[in-house]
Amino acid sequence: MSTVQISASDVNKLRQQTGAGMMDCKKALMESGGDFEAAIDYLRKKGAKVAASRQDRASNEGVVIAKTTADAKYGVIVEVNCETDFVAKNADFIAFANSIAELALEMNPASLEELNELELEGRKVSDLVLDQTGKIGEKIGVSKYEVIGGEKVIAYIHGNYRLGVLVALNADAQGAEEAGKDVAMQIAAMNPVAIDKDDVDSHTIERELEIAKEQIRAEGKPEAMVEKIAQGKLNKFYKDSTLLNQEFVKDSSKTIAQFLNGVSNGLTVTAFKRVQLGA
Repeated sequence: MSTVQISASDVNKLRQQTGAGMMDCKKALMESGGDFEAAIDYLRKKGAKVAASRQDRASNEGVVIAKTTADAKYGVIVEVNCETDFVAKNADFIAFANSIAELALEMNPASLEELNELELEGRKVSDLVLDQTGKIGEKIGVSKYEVIGGEKVIAYIHGNYRLGVLVALNADAQGAEEAGKDVAMQIAAMNPVAIDKDDVDSHTIERELEIAKEQIRAEGKPEAMVEKIAQGKLNKFYKDSTLLNQEFVKDSSKTIAQFLNGVSNGLTVTAFKRVQLGA
């Protein structure tokens, strides 16, 4: 056996590449004199579950989990990916994704990177993901993590875990739960870019105006009219693309703002997140 010194960081690097166990990785590196390619071959020859061959595979399938705390003051969305629809529908895989979402709810990590570093049942999430890769035989990964807080947060999962929505309301008023679910379904269907027109970023506004002006000029309208017509098109964009100004899907005679105010005076949306699988 080689007497080459193998560092803990080398062992961890091989673990990250292959998903094999720590002791297996250490032995493989020692047997191969610290050569990573030879170590991977060693692991494969010994029948270890090696994830390295999966690292360049696309993981476009998976599940999106949306959850809130019991007091509905805080919610998370987590997207966990795999390679095939078959695995995405597997009950164990869905349960694994749910356990990560529950951990995020409990520990409130600040970022996806922090979430991957958290411990679940004594092990890092990133290590558990590697284990799943080796166990299932597909590239597994946690690709998105979103969080919002508010007076009343509602979670909604659409289309067999393919899309998740969180919406925060400014009050836990009577009827807010049901109204929040309706608004979450609206967000899932209509994919608004912002809550209200004042929340649309300046880059988006400039782009929409520029597109509108080019369309108007292409129609042969006089230059003196271009600015006014473009503003009209921008207002149409706000109506179609900002949540509170959209027509309520269930009752097109009302905007979302009017619908919520009708449920409880002053009720409105303070934040929302929408995560679509693979988007």
